[in-house]
Formats: sequence, C-alpha cells, structure tokens
Amino acid sequence: MGNHILIVDDEPLMVKGLKYSLEQDGYKIDTAYDGNEALRKALDSSYDLIILDLMLPGIDGLEVCQKIREKSQVPIIMLTAKGEDINKILGLEYGADDYLTKPFNILELKARIKAILRRVVARETKIGEQVIKVDNFTINTLGRKVTVRGKEINLTAKEFDLLLLLASNPGKVFSREELLEVIWGYEYFGDLRTVDVHIRRLREKIEKNSSQPEYILTKWGVGYYFRNRA
Repeated sequence: MGNHILIVDDEPLMVKGLKYSLEQDGYKIDTAYDGNEALRKALDSSYDLIILDLMLPGIDGLEVCQKIREKSQVPIIMLTAKGEDINKILGLEYGADDYLTKPFNILELKARIKAILRRVVARETKIGEQVIKVDNFTINTLGRKVTVRGKEINLTAKEFDLLLLLASNPGKVFSREELLEVIWGYEYFGDLRTVDVHIRRLREKIEKNSSQPEYILTKWGVGYYFRNRA
C-alpha cells in the first residue's frame, strides 16, 4: 500500500485531478472539502502527508495547519492561489513544511511530495537512541522530542530537523543556502527568508530570551550555528 495522503481543497475539480494523478503513482488518497472536515480527518486518521489549500470554507487553511501542529508533525504542503511572499511566510509560520502557488506543475508537486517522504523515511531509519544534552536542553531523536528546562517543546517537522542538524554540529556555521539544501532536500524555489522564519520560530520556542539567544547563534553575513558544547 502506498503512502496515505489527505488532499484538502474546496475546488472539486482540483481535488479530482490531484486524486487521480496521485493515485496513478500508487498513493492512497483521502479528501476533504472544508476546514472542519480537514481538521477532523487529520486528527482522527493517520496520514503520511497532507496537501492543504489556504482558502477554505469554515476554518481557513492557516488555522487548520496550526491546529494540526498542536497534535501532529505530519508533513504539510500548502497550496494556494495567493502568491505574495507574506502568504508564503504565514504558511510556514503556521507550521507548513512546504508551499506551492497555484497554478502549479503537477510534476513539481509530485517531486516535492517524494522529497518530503524520502526525508521522513531517512529520518526514521536513522533514529536511534541518540540524546543530545546541553545544559537544561535535551533533544531525543528517538521520540523526536525536545525538552527545555524540564518542559517539552512542540516543534514542527522542519523545526525539529533544523534544530537537530545544528545541534549535531556544534560550532559549525551553516549558510542559509546550505540549510535550505539539507533540510528541504532539493532545489528549493522559495527565498532564503524561509530559513530566517524557521530560525526565529525555533528561538522563540527554545531560548529563554529569543532576542539574546544562547543556543542558536548568528554568524553575521554567513549563517547560523549551534553553540559549542561545554
């Protein structure tokens, strides 16, 4: 059985076309046509990936994405007719893993789906008993859990992957281009602010004072790095 994907869009023709095309590639497809139905299915069923439209009746796609993230790290690709940068940034801010603007090339969507699913499989294969500890900061790769000062922090899949990469290479400075390539895993079509958005969100979640970070540091003009462990 192929990977299980939930397609969420209020345009029946769009859903029908995507469903048919993805089923030809062996995916098992479920569908939803509004925000409430999408949220119910996303939380009640197990999916390998969700394709989520931004503009939905009832609850909009951003809120659906945010509510899913409170419970799940399932990869989410956001689809929307809104191509402005602010909408892309908002989608990522609310926890989407990727973003495509309509109209899009179905081959590009399929490539992005495969890239995300490959990373999930590779990540699960690599997971061992590894635990990274720095001060009161712990990353448990087995359960993909992060604990800061005794409190478990809820991270998106991308945020966790980014944090794990940086923390596994303390002191190593990664440029934004390198982080896009490694974390997103393919030639990303977005801009470098995608990295900045995720770094800022990570700092807000794990740092005591995100404006004066202790763990994820900036090398001005170069990129980001995790502080050397004592």
